Amino acid sequence: MTDDMALLREYARNNSEPAFAALVSRHVNLVYSVALRQVGDPQLAEEITQATFIILARKAAQLSPHTVLSGWLCRTARYTGANALTTQRRRQHREQEAYMQSTLNEPESGDWTRIAPLLEDALEQLGRKDHDAVVLRFFEGRSLGEVGAALGASEGAAKKRVTRALERLRKFFAKRGVDSTTAIIAEVVALHSIQVAPATLAKTVAVAAIAKGAAASASTLTLIQGALKIMAWTKAKTAIIAGAGVLLVAGTVATLTFPHRETHIYGIPKDWSVLNGTAEQWNWANGVITGHTTNGDSILASTKQYGNVTVSALVSTTNREASLALRLQDGENGYLAIFAPDGTPSARADTSKIVLIKRQVGEERELAIFKRRGLSAPGQLEKFTFQANGTHLEIRLNDNPVIKTNDASFASGFIGLRVYGDPNYPSDGVFSNLTVR
Repeated sequence: MTDDMALLREYARNNSEPAFAALVSRHVNLVYSVALRQVGDPQLAEEITQATFIILARKAAQLSPHTVLSGWLCRTARYTGANALTTQRRRQHREQEAYMQSTLNEPESGDWTRIAPLLEDALEQLGRKDHDAVVLRFFEGRSLGEVGAALGASEGAAKKRVTRALERLRKFFAKRGVDSTTAIIAEVVALHSIQVAPATLAKTVAVAAIAKGAAASASTLTLIQGALKIMAWTKAKTAIIAGAGVLLVAGTVATLTFPHRETHIYGIPKDWSVLNGTAEQWNWANGVITGHTTNGDSILASTKQYGNVTVSALVSTTNREASLALRLQDGENGYLAIFAPDGTPSARADTSKIVLIKRQVGEERELAIFKRRGLSAPGQLEKFTFQANGTHLEIRLNDNPVIKTNDASFASGFIGLRVYGDPNYPSDGVFSNLTVR
């Protein structure tokens, strides 16, 4: 058989259609299989296969004679497939935004659509009695008199508590880009917060509860155990804080250190800004922050500084790399946790790469690196965590530590998100479930 690169050179030099047709015939099954595994859609896989060979034709004269063409085709098919998936996500985001815009013309459902994803976290921020007042008044439809009786207070006191709780909810929503009024919040929560459950669910739940979960599935038992741990920690923390109050009242000086409360970030916070790149390179839709760049760095960062902090997100990227940033002083100084999936130009070959970088006065120094073949594919979501505690820096992938080291260059700074790409390999970084602790 004629060597792949010999056929490619024949095509590049003489525009030989038979030579190129032979390459396609030889490798079409390979490319189609890669595409089909990645996107799971036969029609889209055919389109990706076609695009891959079009790219090959355009780059035929540029490839090194030492290129392993089958490997090059696999990587190119993955890049093309990842781009196709990114396009799908963007289309879905546009469709979601169009839907959201249309629902804004229907005040009740439109406001509920914006409030519903945030409601449980908003209620979590309320004190216990304020929380109970909202549930009684708007989830259960109780009168203010009934709310007061349940809380051991007068009707007037219940009204004040409900009003105060609604105002706190309004402020919580406003900080996350949902501007509303307490009256609208009260109305839509009362109308939409309760949905009718399936007819048989109550009986099923009752039987399982009475048996105390004896016949429950493993996943259900895991949920139960997790909830019990959270409840136990909450109770212990309340007791410790109460004890601390007693010590302070008694005149005893005590220093207690608790883990920072985990904060979930929805949308792009109003107090975050772009250090490198432009604001147009960052977008939020459907619960996801996306960063896109074809021109080097783009960094979206907080304006608040943090010392000991943990930042975590579900991260994916196509073509290049996505990063979490800690202790940034500006766009040229700070720490970067870089995530580059298999086969991307940043990782090279079929080996994922995670790198801890220190930027200082515009120069980058690699503090630590972790590589593994088959760790992640372009466009695949992974839980990525970056922690700074004193001089200790740690990076985790899917909750498994992959890098641990120490550096004392920066004690505090901004936190942020970063994407990196170029015209040939644009980066589309996706960050969801972003939390700061």
